[in-house]
Amino acid sequence: MKSNDEKTLVLMNARETALLVLQETEKSGIKSEQSLHRLLTNHKPGKNESSLATELVNGILRYRLRLDFIISRCYHHDYTKAALVLKNILRLGVYQLLFLDKIPGWAAVDECVKLARKYKGQHIAGIVNGTLRKIASEPPSPEAILEKEPLLKQLSITYSHPEWLVSRWLEFYGEKKTRPILSDNNKTPWTGLRVNTLKTHTGSMNKALNDASVTYRPAGLEQFILTRDFTACEPFIHLGLLTVQNPTQALPCLLLNPLPADTILDMCAAPGGKATFIAELMQNRGRILAVDRYPNKCKKIRQRAEALGITIIETAAEDARTVNTDKKPDAVLLDAPCTGTGVLKSKAELRWRISSRKLDELTRLQSELLDHGARLLKPGGVLVYATCSVEPEENSLQIDRFLERNPDFTREHPPAALPDVFSSVKSTPGAFLTLPGEHEGFDGGFAQRLRKQDA
Repeated sequence: MKSNDEKTLVLMNARETALLVLQETEKSGIKSEQSLHRLLTNHKPGKNESSLATELVNGILRYRLRLDFIISRCYHHDYTKAALVLKNILRLGVYQLLFLDKIPGWAAVDECVKLARKYKGQHIAGIVNGTLRKIASEPPSPEAILEKEPLLKQLSITYSHPEWLVSRWLEFYGEKKTRPILSDNNKTPWTGLRVNTLKTHTGSMNKALNDASVTYRPAGLEQFILTRDFTACEPFIHLGLLTVQNPTQALPCLLLNPLPADTILDMCAAPGGKATFIAELMQNRGRILAVDRYPNKCKKIRQRAEALGITIIETAAEDARTVNTDKKPDAVLLDAPCTGTGVLKSKAELRWRISSRKLDELTRLQSELLDHGARLLKPGGVLVYATCSVEPEENSLQIDRFLERNPDFTREHPPAALPDVFSSVKSTPGAFLTLPGEHEGFDGGFAQRLRKQDA
């Protein structure tokens, strides 16, 4: 029997679906993609409604600070004290008015007034109507209003990122690199796809995609393509010919340079993208132990491997800080838990959830994982550390601290030159940093190759 919430979904349109996702994401801390997936699965709207709901959720989460700045200029009360549902209804309206040209202004206003009436009553509906009509007729320009403000505030509101994060990037990367990072984080992400060389090869796959009229482009990295036509690629994914993976995620695997018959430990393996790529690089020969503390995630890794025709991956549902192996591995990959500041484009609400305190917690966890991986690795073996972060404390500074604690490790250039799309860190052997906005379609991320001295 369906719950009352599920029954009411039948009557919901894209805007109400987006409103409920925004409410749940901010109040309960649930990931927006999980909330959106559940509501769309229950509601089963048409393709256009699903696309609009998705666009509204992601767009509002990305531009929340900019939207709030605009709304606060036209809202005739204290906007900071407004109920969350009212804020989200106004955000829905302003986002449609300013970012979605195909939606008539009157429709955007009218639908939001209906939502306000349903959730907060006629009085609040009147406030929504007045506020949105004012913005529709005289949209404030944040750039013009902020032109005399400090650069930090200008960038924070214009690109809708927390000031503390923008301040860090200005300090570490300067304005010239920070602006492209901020701009890229607000773009619709490409979907990266990896060709499974165990079942096909790049030339055959490209021909199949062309025959199926799939729109895609090369990623500048062998075996990888980029597309915004994911639906058309799904049949190839189901056949195990393609797997979803951003090209930046390939970097740690290429740095590892695994060989057939090696024994590899993947310490934080879920969802399994790197473990399966390593298996493909090893020609499905050798052994990979993929570790994740949650049994359900280990199950998904095994299912993913099976779909790709991979037989050399074993899983262990254990804490990577304490896991033991029956044999010291030839190489260890630590794709560490991190703030994720390199993937804010695809994780819309993450920019509002990370904090300096969370950064400190994660750097301590990363240190524990690194030290344990070092102990497990055989003498002469290779350790690759990676994150999807652009924060120095999680990347180069983390490696500096590790080397101070573990003098038997050294940085090492990879045995083969990596593609030009990856940016090496000058004067640092085997270190690579990719920033958002540097290469179209690539996430931000860091990786470092290390070698353990022989006994």
